[in-house]
Amino acid sequence: MKKRYLLGFAAAVAVSLFTISASAQEKKTEVGKAIQKTGKAVEKGANAVGNKTAEVAVKGSAKVADQTYKGKMAPDGTNVYIDSKNRKYYVNKKGAKVYLKASEIRNRPVQ
Repeated sequence: MKKRYLLGFAAAVAVSLFTISASAQEKKTEVGKAIQKTGKAVEKGANAVGNKTAEVAVKGSAKVADQTYKGKMAPDGTNVYIDSKNRKYYVNKKGAKVYLKASEIRNRPVQ
């Protein structure tokens, strides 16, 4: 019984030491703030590149596997595709297929 209490107390002490040391790792200097800002900028850029890559990949596979709905466009102005189950969709900026209702499909203006 005493061993359980001692182990529990030791675990609580270890957790508190880790949280104290983790809060001590905060960068409060100018160099630390610059590093954090750079890390956030790199992360934002990596997300943008990943989203664009996914969008291009899904649009490429849609052009090969599915039909393009001629004369129609999605609410954001992109192409509408028809899959094998006759569902209409477009590809958003993050590369995801967004399925459309009939009321959401618009006619493409003639140029």
